[in-house]
Parts: sequence; structure tokens; C-alpha cells
Amino acid sequence: MPTFTTTQAGYQMTAKLQVIGYDLLIVVTGGSNPHIGDVTTITADTELQTVKFPSHDGRFHKDNFISERLAKRLQPYLQGSCTITAGIHVNQITKAQIAAAAPMTDELSQQIISWLQDNPIQAVQPEYYGNDEQPE
Repeated sequence: MPTFTTTQAGYQMTAKLQVIGYDLLIVVTGGSNPHIGDVTTITADTELQTVKFPSHDGRFHKDNFISERLAKRLQPYLQGSCTITAGIHVNQITKAQIAAAAPMTDELSQQIISWLQDNPIQAVQPEYYGNDEQPE
């Protein structure tokens, strides 16, 4: 499972990539308290969709900023679906650390795109019954 990292403003973000057939699962974590704050899905031909989860204090996580930014950058390179979970928490985060999230996400995006270009996905095409066929 390829792992990509970037560090800025005193914290690190990590993206772990799992290829499943033609599909991608990307888990982005970082900071002092990694978690799953949201799930974003996208394909080459569909709009992204995000589900945000409530945090421990009842507010919803804002990690979709990262997962949606990553999804939009990866979209032109997708052969199947892409599911991204994101959960980065930095205790007592500063404005500089918040500002670093965008370029850090862009760096992870570029690392993943480079890996995808160097490692083309090869999977067996699924077979389906025709309209006039049924399972026996």
C-alpha cells in the first residue's frame, strides 16, 4: 500500500492509497489526533459527494476541505471510483497551520498523481449478463 507524506507548519499529513480493481481508497490522516472526519467519493464522470461526521464536541468535522480538494485534483486520472476518508486534527491549531492545509493537500495530490502515472492500474474487466440473459 503506497504511503505519501507531507510536512509543513509543524505537522504532518499522510495519505495511504489502496488500489481495489480499478477503484481507489485513500485514507488521509495527520496531526495530533488522526480520525475519520468525512468520506468523499468521486469518479471521472460524476460530481463528488461528501458525508461529514460529527466531532466529539458535536460540531461537524471540516476535513472535507482536504478530501474534496484531493478528489478534484485526482478526478482526471481516475479509471474507476475513488473514495477518500480524511481526518486531521492539530491541537490548538494556528492560522498558519490552517493555511498550510491547502498546499499540503496539493503536495499529496501531486505525489499520488505521479504514482498513478508510474503505476498504471491493470485489472480484469468484470463480465455482465446481457439484457436477454439470466443466471442459470
